[in-house]
Amino acid sequence: MPDAPPDLLSRTALGVFGLNGRFLAISEELARPAGLTAAWWQVLGAVLHEPLTVAGIARVMGITRQSVQRIADLLAAKGLAEYVPNPAHRRAKLLRPTQEGRAAVARITPAHAVLAARLAEELGETAFAETVEVLDRLTKALDALQGAEGDRADGAAGAGGAAGAGSAGGAARAGGAAGAGGAAGDAVSD
Repeated sequence: MPDAPPDLLSRTALGVFGLNGRFLAISEELARPAGLTAAWWQVLGAVLHEPLTVAGIARVMGITRQSVQRIADLLAAKGLAEYVPNPAHRRAKLLRPTQEGRAAVARITPAHAVLAARLAEELGETAFAETVEVLDRLTKALDALQGAEGDRADGAAGAGGAAGAGSAGGAARAGGAAGAGGAAGDAVSD
């Protein structure tokens, strides 16, 4: 007999939380030789391809705007990122990496590639790709439920109330980011 949905939700959330912790630890190890932390790598990774606002980075990474703001300010102070004017919004500046920030992320790339190859070998490339697809689907489902929750007038806990499921989407997004060149986790530190 298959597990009941509440058990499946709890097992999924606990599994994602455990993966998030593992990704954070691995990301710290990968980032340290480049002079970064996992949190700094995460934020730099979010803006490598295009500048984003702090709120935009927070949405993409599934972490709080305040956490991103603190890290973005540190990156700017250390010369790894810079704020630039945002043509769409006068007050919400865009964050982009500096050459020094890009160079730091590039120093992580070889070790990241080795880890990715080892993980693909351990899981098998097909299973690795399927894992990414399942995490993407889980993230979209939780986002849809959270959107529906925000629209409800009665304010019931719903999806966000069971076994920390409201946070599982952020953890799944963050875990997926580590495989794409960013770091993982909502527990950002300086």
